[in-house]
Formats: sequence, structure tokens, C-alpha cells
Amino acid sequence: MSERSDTPDAWDERTQLTTFLEYARATARAKCEGLSEEDARRAPLPGSPLMTISGLLSHLRWVDHYWLDVVFLGKELEGPLVDETEDDPDPEMRVAVNIPPATLLAEYEEQSERLGRLVAAHDLDTRAVQPIRDGRHVDLRWILLHLIEETSRHNGHLDVLRELIDGRTGM
Repeated sequence: MSERSDTPDAWDERTQLTTFLEYARATARAKCEGLSEEDARRAPLPGSPLMTISGLLSHLRWVDHYWLDVVFLGKELEGPLVDETEDDPDPEMRVAVNIPPATLLAEYEEQSERLGRLVAAHDLDTRAVQPIRDGRHVDLRWILLHLIEETSRHNGHLDVLRELIDGRTGM
């Protein structure tokens, strides 16, 4: 398992926020370590056929894209999120079972590093280009807090799935 810490190197707001986000992301990656491809694609919850470790990892990768590339920077939506419909609200989770987990992890890591550089290049008070659902333009600080919450919440799902799949806990 890779070394991770939630204690920042400095106590300024940016460092604290980015440290907690990277800690949550590193935790998500750690929960995937040592899984077979078959186990990463298993959906052990009968009522949630898309709830797989691969699906959650893909979801986290594309959540980062949505909030930072689309909402914050105003870029075009891309990847599986383009195919979202009312009947298929989570295409990034559905298509993940066809992607090798190592590829999903590499894409998530690459996306995290790229977005880390993006965050470092902008003031926390910078407003997003695109509004959120209620019409407001959130700032980068809010987006970072949202990504910490989103990633941490899904780490709980990864905990449950991993325990159901192979009994491992506490990663």
C-alpha cells in the first residue's frame, strides 16, 4: 500500500484542502490494491448492479473531470458522461467493467495529477465558468470541498464492497 497522510506540509488553506483531497484519492486507490480484475468488476450488492469497485473508480475519475474541467473551466463534457440519460444516469460506472482496473487506476492517477496542477494555478476565490444546478457560480474552494466529500463518501462504498468481495478492511 502506498504511503498516505492527511497531515499537510504547511497550514495555509490551499495546502490543507489539497492534502485532504489527495489523501482521499490515495485512500480510494489503496482500496483497489491487490484485487483481481474479476473481483474489481463484481457487484456483490443485489440491488446495485453498477456498484463495483471498477465502477466507483471510474465514477471518481469522471467526477473530477466534471467539476474541474466542465464546471470550473467551462470545457466540454467528454468521455462516458456524454452518454448520460435518465435511463442510464451513470454510464461511467456501467462501462468501467469493460476497462482493465489497472487502466482505470492509471487514468485516475493521471487525472488527479493534472487537476492538482490546475488547482495550484488558480486562486481559491476564482469562480467557476459554469453555474451549478441552482444557478450560482461556486468558487474553486467550494469545488475542492465538494470533491473531498464526494471522494470520501465513495471511499465508504469501496470499504463495503472490498469487505464483501474478499473480507479486507481498514485499508
